[in-house]
Amino acid sequence: MAFPPAFLDELNARNPIEDVVGQYVALTRRGSNLFGLCPFHGEKTPSFSVAPEKGIFYCFGCHKGGGVVNFIMEIENLTYGDAVRFLAKRAGLEVPDDGAYQSQYKKKERLWALCRAAAQFYHAQLKTPAGEEARAYLQKRGVSGQTVTRFGLGYSPNRWTALLDVMTAKGYTKEELLEAGLLSQNRDKGTLYDRFRNRLMFPIIDVRGNVIGFGGRVMDDSTPKYLNSPETIIFNKRRNLFAMNVVKKSKREFIILTEGYMDAIALHQYGFDCAVASLGTSLTQEHADMLSKYTDELVLTYDGDEAGQNATQRAIPMLERTGLRVRILRMRGAKDPDEFLKKYGADRFRLLLESCENQAEYRLRSLQMRFDLSQDEQKVEFAKQAAALIAGFGTAVEREVYGTRAAEAAGLSPDVLRMEIDRARKRLLRQEKREETRREMDPAAAVQPFQRELRYDNVRSAVAEEGLLRMLFREPALLAQTEGLTAEDFSVPLFGRVYAALRERWQNDLAITPAALADSLSPAEMAHLTAVLQKQEPPLSETALADYLRILREERAKARVSDASDLLAMQRDLKKKKGYGGS
Repeated sequence: MAFPPAFLDELNARNPIEDVVGQYVALTRRGSNLFGLCPFHGEKTPSFSVAPEKGIFYCFGCHKGGGVVNFIMEIENLTYGDAVRFLAKRAGLEVPDDGAYQSQYKKKERLWALCRAAAQFYHAQLKTPAGEEARAYLQKRGVSGQTVTRFGLGYSPNRWTALLDVMTAKGYTKEELLEAGLLSQNRDKGTLYDRFRNRLMFPIIDVRGNVIGFGGRVMDDSTPKYLNSPETIIFNKRRNLFAMNVVKKSKREFIILTEGYMDAIALHQYGFDCAVASLGTSLTQEHADMLSKYTDELVLTYDGDEAGQNATQRAIPMLERTGLRVRILRMRGAKDPDEFLKKYGADRFRLLLESCENQAEYRLRSLQMRFDLSQDEQKVEFAKQAAALIAGFGTAVEREVYGTRAAEAAGLSPDVLRMEIDRARKRLLRQEKREETRREMDPAAAVQPFQRELRYDNVRSAVAEEGLLRMLFREPALLAQTEGLTAEDFSVPLFGRVYAALRERWQNDLAITPAALADSLSPAEMAHLTAVLQKQEPPLSETALADYLRILREERAKARVSDASDLLAMQRDLKKKKGYGGS
């Protein structure tokens, strides 16, 4: 997805990062930088910074960073190319006809159009005589005609090539139908046939309104009960949620996360227009990040069986990492929201929402249910585990409130359990202190990238490389004094690539800014480069520059000697092996 460098420079110049970020985050100036609450994770004290002069943003809490394109990629959940188009449209720029990128984007546009046409076909089939069984099923489930229209529900005919025949007649190719996940192929014969047959169809629509895939549900006891579209270039189950396109417009202050499409649809029909469902997969960190962009509070309504409880326990820490307040809704007398609403109505469900447990209540109650507290041994074990759980709660008030509740449940004195919580908390704090001390005593740990995949092998050289890059970004004219230095002289491959890109841009009189490298670095690499540039800047002196260059060359020379020694050792081993008749 290579765009002309001059176009990207113009794009960055026409989209000042402080203006773009300011449309999403309330920023306050502090010195030369701007600060605000991070939009990518929950926080009460601003740790999100924007450096207008450098054209970068960085969060010291979640470590996301980069230029204006990276910001739009994160905040709007877009690919690099789509973020460029987004900003080009904002600035009134025409995107140049870049072959590779345009080909990929046009393919996506074609598949979006194909999926929309398929959704229209399925929706129309629901109204035909062939769709009678699906209509009867929806009526039995209490789904109104208005809801059917709102969610674009449909029916896939019980024929092998119904969709294939109609879509090819419209000009779409078999290859496109395969790429969109609408066809399957017989492994032995190679014949193509409709992936979805005789199923109630649920179009999956992304937050920008594009139909990207489908879920199909059987109307009897056949299996699989649900069949979803496979992963395609437009459909990623880990990054999308059913009904998110509707929920993003909701005025409610929370989002309800359900397990199934029918649960989400039932909630919308009963007036709760803030319900979403995952797409046949467990909740992922990408889902949690997406939800946190649209709300501060999430209500989990997973089933009350063991699988549902396990899913809830896995989801809570994932959601809380994004700063979301998590509440858990417990249903009695029904297995899921759909059944509850049909039995008891919207008013009773509203009362349930008002009495939701927070994550602390839920985890404590779930722990309690695992023990028979009439038995002394189990009472002791419950007290130990409850103390360990409560010790991790963030505030003294939470520890006091839930410690008292746990003591009451176990029939113990609150003072006794409070002592146990205090001991557990001290152990926890000692452990955290040991970790902190270990990091402080290990100078390498202090400079290592947050991203594990970018860790430094040679810390001495890496620190010098960081300083050198900060100097070059600040004063590109210093590149004239790095003649002879190559990307191979850097111990960190990322820094070598950045240096090579800077030299190329300098030689071609192009802008030397971090944002200009967004097309050649991954989000993780861009975030780390941003973190490096946020560190205290070195003095602009020839001595400092010479020191950095000297260290790079010294460490490179050592690495060459080491590599040569390793090669000689391998040769000796090989000769020795051959001498003994080895193979």
